Amino acid sequence: MRPSANLTAVLLVVLTTLVLAALVWAATRVVRHRRHLEDPVDRATYTTLHTASRAATHLREGLTPSAAARAGRHLRTLLGTPAIALCDTTSTLTWEGQGSHHQEDVLRHAADVLATGRTVVLGRGDLDCATPDCPVRHAVLAPVVSDEHVVGALAAYGRTASTAVTRATEELAGWVSCQVELAELGRQRTRAMEAELRALRAQISPHFVYNCLAAIASFVRTEPSRARELLLEFADFSRYAFRRGGTFTTLADELTNIERYLRLEQARFGDRLQVSLLVAPEVLAVSLPYLSIQPLVENAVRHGLEGKEGPGTINLTARDVGSEAEIVIEDDGIGSDPEVVRMVLAGGPDGDHVGLGNVDARLRQVFGDDHGLAVETAEGAGTRVSFRVPKYSPVIRSST
Repeated sequence: MRPSANLTAVLLVVLTTLVLAALVWAATRVVRHRRHLEDPVDRATYTTLHTASRAATHLREGLTPSAAARAGRHLRTLLGTPAIALCDTTSTLTWEGQGSHHQEDVLRHAADVLATGRTVVLGRGDLDCATPDCPVRHAVLAPVVSDEHVVGALAAYGRTASTAVTRATEELAGWVSCQVELAELGRQRTRAMEAELRALRAQISPHFVYNCLAAIASFVRTEPSRARELLLEFADFSRYAFRRGGTFTTLADELTNIERYLRLEQARFGDRLQVSLLVAPEVLAVSLPYLSIQPLVENAVRHGLEGKEGPGTINLTARDVGSEAEIVIEDDGIGSDPEVVRMVLAGGPDGDHVGLGNVDARLRQVFGDDHGLAVETAEGAGTRVSFRVPKYSPVIRSST
């Protein structure tokens, strides 16, 4: 993302936080004083906030025909005009209200707005209409802007185009612009997560595939039945690890694939690899980014146990901690240099630490900085990696 886009993102986050804070304060005030809703000001405040909230829900997907159609009714309610229209640079996305025979002219009406980014007011001479009782006699069209580019226009149609209607249309178009930019930021975050996931698959596969096939080959002559079982495990593991579609999964599905991975590694390590899984049933349905745990378990095997003499143990626990689920991967292996791990989590190259920084970055992208990895390690003292995820996340729900 360019520096200007980063600045835009920061400003949007700040603006959205302030707006949400104001909405929460106002809504709380209304709820706490429900008995005063007879007051016209309180009633109007509640109605406006509620309508804006419903429109914002639909605009989360951006300036699309379906989003515009669903949000149109609420936008017209906010303006109080006989009709409104939303268009992008190539087509009319929706017309809401009376006078729908004007819909085919919206792009023509919006031409100057889309070209200059300035609000345009149209009068009777600009709106051809042969219908005597049509309320569409004037129009105010304001630009919808994303990343400093005009991407569409909001048009308010009515009998007059007063200063109040003009200012209200401009303010509402600015609000719609914020929603469109937030939707684009969400798409950018999703694309970034998908790119991180592709990079993680490329990083994991060569090392693991080579070791797996070597272990399976060693059983072909001595234990052919076990070799067949391991091939099936490897096929199921690969199908999950390289599946297409969906950046999120359930903890239950992630753990099922980790068990496949560990069975394949136990075929290579034999009695040297001991595994303990302790999972609370109530957290199995929790959603989290796909391939969040397997790279951490693979790190425990590669860095904790491969270089250790004698047997080693990996403990994986998932427990219920109120509104969150805590996942812990712990090994009693040779440990790592804490400074190296710190640099990886700070954004440095992973090096031999398969996917550690990748998983940390994806967790923070989805849930926030409070939900990144916590790593406790020292050379010769083993490693403990933990993180927490919310049991319910609106971010994941809106992405699935």
